[in-house]
Amino acid sequence: MLYKFDIKTKERDMVNITKLLIKAIKNENFQNGIAIVYCPHTTAGITINENADKAVVHDLILAEKKFFPKLKNYLHEEGNSDAHLLSSLIGVSETIIINRGKPLLGIWQSIYFCEFDGPRERKVYIKLISEDKVNPKRTI
Repeated sequence: MLYKFDIKTKERDMVNITKLLIKAIKNENFQNGIAIVYCPHTTAGITINENADKAVVHDLILAEKKFFPKLKNYLHEEGNSDAHLLSSLIGVSETIIINRGKPLLGIWQSIYFCEFDGPRERKVYIKLISEDKVNPKRTI
């Protein structure tokens, strides 16, 4: 079960995409297994972080700009080497355990699509892998 979602982003952005995973789980009546959330872009990423205080996202973006500024002496001609560095450090995927139809996330956790080179129209893929197909003899 593979899902593709389109996302519109701002210049530097962290979009909470947890609801997209929940939508895929409900659509499939998916119960137990794993979900892979994947970003097919070299200047964006996927991470899990706090959802309760919006200041956390603000502070993360502020730190990104401080520690990975747009420098004129990067050799990459497009001028977005900072975005490529962030994508490599953050990573382009997360694996989430699904148990009894719900993602196993901490009470304050959400899944975020991280934009490092926007604004853009981006894609995110969610692959649901059933525990039954991985280990048909065992259930949670």
